[in-house]
Amino acid sequence: MKYLIITVFLLGTGIGAWSQSSNCICCTENHDDFDFWQGKWEVTNKDGTDAGNNTIVKMQGGCVLIENWVGAKGQYTGTSLNFYNSNTKQWEQLWVDNAGSNLKLTGNRTDNQMIMKSLPFVGKDGKKYLNKITWTLNKDGTVRQLWEVIHDGSVANVAFDGLYTKVD
Repeated sequence: MKYLIITVFLLGTGIGAWSQSSNCICCTENHDDFDFWQGKWEVTNKDGTDAGNNTIVKMQGGCVLIENWVGAKGQYTGTSLNFYNSNTKQWEQLWVDNAGSNLKLTGNRTDNQMIMKSLPFVGKDGKKYLNKITWTLNKDGTVRQLWEVIHDGSVANVAFDGLYTKVD
């Protein structure tokens, strides 16, 4: 009888765990592609100066990564929503900041990099550009975020080059 009770208990808890995981709509490898960016980060510019702090948390049942950025002087802040769109098979980001700017990006992960691009836009000089942001997971656990502005397939400007180091 003792073994029957233990067996029933183990089967019951196993079925309960299975039913919970099967109800998780965003529990796929694709939805986990950007998990390396989760955490509390200190961010430095390429020259080593303080750029700011960033906190990225996974919410809504694992369906969205929410970013909260605070610049080094605390005056510039922004938030992004990042999610895997199962319909388009792409990651999407919507960034909005306290300067009234916004940025929409789409892309996917390749190896240790998440690469997203904006739609083309016309600059003040009348030329067409697009934004390309690459997040690279480094072997030491840091993340490099490189934001390039592209014109005719070449880098016209580097808008941001930051190194994320986790804060414990």
